[in-house]
Amino acid sequence: MIRKIVKIDEAKCNGCGLCVPSCAEGAITMVNGKAVLAADNLCDGLGACLGDCPRDAITIIERDTEEFDEAAVETHLKVIGRAAAAPHAPAVISAPAHGHGGCPGSRAMTLPPPVGGPQTTSPEAAGTRPSQLRQWPVQLNLVSTTAPYFQDADLLITADCVPFACGDFHKDFLAGKALVIGCPKLDDNRFYQEKLTELLRLSSVKSVTVLRMEVPCCGGIVVAAKQALAASGKALPFTEVVIGLNGSVK
Repeated sequence: MIRKIVKIDEAKCNGCGLCVPSCAEGAITMVNGKAVLAADNLCDGLGACLGDCPRDAITIIERDTEEFDEAAVETHLKVIGRAAAAPHAPAVISAPAHGHGGCPGSRAMTLPPPVGGPQTTSPEAAGTRPSQLRQWPVQLNLVSTTAPYFQDADLLITADCVPFACGDFHKDFLAGKALVIGCPKLDDNRFYQEKLTELLRLSSVKSVTVLRMEVPCCGGIVVAAKQALAASGKALPFTEVVIGLNGSVK
């Protein structure tokens, strides 16, 4: 049948991944550092992903293809571990109001330091321990490889379970570092390696620290980081830290 469907221009796509979470059907995935349609029957053709592409690599075209299949979407979402898509409704596609061309929640921002400077008091001291996060976003799928907070920075690459297991994550590991997080079991580790390679090539990162959980599947993020560092052609200080399920440093 002839219907509307997403078309992704591979030449324009820079692999930022901003379109992936905006597709409620999970129809867009990352392959070899590029956004692609997982299957034609998963795309409803409404174009909810258009406004999240900073390179205008996504358009809506009409072509002969199989019809949209909500049952296939439901099965696909279960396979990739995503929540079911919201009921479909006509969408109005308009230019984003923000200047960078992507989702406002993914805009690169440098955050101010906590009031009173870095936390120095003990956990027993009264008051709230301030966050040491100095940037946004932090997801490796969403960060820009040319974001200013990566310049002259010590880079912390963290498996996304680590901050939940490690009670002193902010104080002991995050303070003073630029951060990217991800899950090597649930995401595309090859994409991680390619994204990190680009980040290291385009920035003036001074050192790399990788935090991973002790479970075997978490080792993938270390492999991606080491491969990226080698591919970047740079010789930087590299540290791997393993966190136990009880929060201890192994």
